[in-house]
Amino acid sequence: MEIKIDDLSGGEVIKLLEEHLADMHATSPSESVHALDVDALKSSDITFFSGWVGEELQGCLAVKQLTPAHIELKSMRTSTSSRKSGVATNLLTHVLNSAIDNGFKQVSLETGTQEFFQPARSLYEKFGFTYCEPFADYEVDPHSYFMTRELVRKIRIINV
Repeated sequence: MEIKIDDLSGGEVIKLLEEHLADMHATSPSESVHALDVDALKSSDITFFSGWVGEELQGCLAVKQLTPAHIELKSMRTSTSSRKSGVATNLLTHVLNSAIDNGFKQVSLETGTQEFFQPARSLYEKFGFTYCEPFADYEVDPHSYFMTRELVRKIRIINV
């Protein structure tokens, strides 16, 4: 899989992000949906990664810089046809290693409490994320879990 920094101009990426937002709104109350739309993901404090096999989009993951040492994961999504094939593991490994290379020391995320989000939470736990209090501008929300981990050394692909 080729993972690249994406400018969010391609139709495949936009379609995947629209599916992501639709699922977030279908599974969480609107006030608890923290997923960003395409315009918000084009912000200068966000780096957006997409993963491809040939011409086929496999998934995406964005990184929002919170401070010079702290980033947040946003908009992680695997295409329906690529689920359970290691795409999320590859994207997460690539992004975390890129963050380490760029001097970041901590990465955090928000995810849902519903059963729909269990596969994502399990993946984050395998990567060493632990549950934490809300960070940045987040507030306690019964529909949100917050997770974090330190970035200290490169990550090798994990068997998931």
